[in-house]
Amino acid sequence: MMLTAENEMLGHIQKGGATATMQSAAMRNERAGFVGHNDVTDYAGDRGVRITETDLPGKRLIVESVAGQVVDQFSQRVPSAPPTLFEEGGCGGGGGQGDAITIGEALEATVMTAGSKPVEQSDAAAIQAAEVRATGRTNIVPRGVAAAAQSAATLNARTTRDEDKTKLADVLANATSKLPTDKAVTRRDAEGVTGAEMRNKPDLTTHPAGVAASMTTAARLNLNK
Repeated sequence: MMLTAENEMLGHIQKGGATATMQSAAMRNERAGFVGHNDVTDYAGDRGVRITETDLPGKRLIVESVAGQVVDQFSQRVPSAPPTLFEEGGCGGGGGQGDAITIGEALEATVMTAGSKPVEQSDAAAIQAAEVRATGRTNIVPRGVAAAAQSAATLNARTTRDEDKTKLADVLANATSKLPTDKAVTRRDAEGVTGAEMRNKPDLTTHPAGVAASMTTAARLNLNK
């Protein structure tokens, strides 16, 4: 299923990507007698696999997931016009990130993996931790992404029906443009965001496709590069 999805979306199999890793694992499991050649997990059979693309300045962010769980995330360079000095958004942000996935991009990737999830206090805490690490500020940026998340979490706590609650997609869409500065995601950034999300959940866990998961995936990919 992932091989077909990668071929249709990318036109080839990503070297060292989700398909290659899953094929290797499946062959080992089959040789060991743990699975049959035509077996399908219930989660994948019911929810399938998904590859989504998000166009960003100079690059395209690609997220691969199985049954809603992110298994790979990477970026590809795309031709873009050189920015003009003083052009709005042209030379701002972190700059010089190359192919590295930034904190803002990792937040935007969460829209594709958990965009329909109502914003909770744990999400707001994770988003605030991400914003602090991106900007280097200890205070919340006025009208920024963390402020919007905190407001959404507070309102959602007073709202009964899920369909009336503010979702992560409402808060994190265009997150990069809401950050005054941005930076490539590091392992420490991911650990800080994960800790913030866990501390604000009663069961001390993180959402499998939420903010912390997206940051962790981005940090791993940046480290591999």
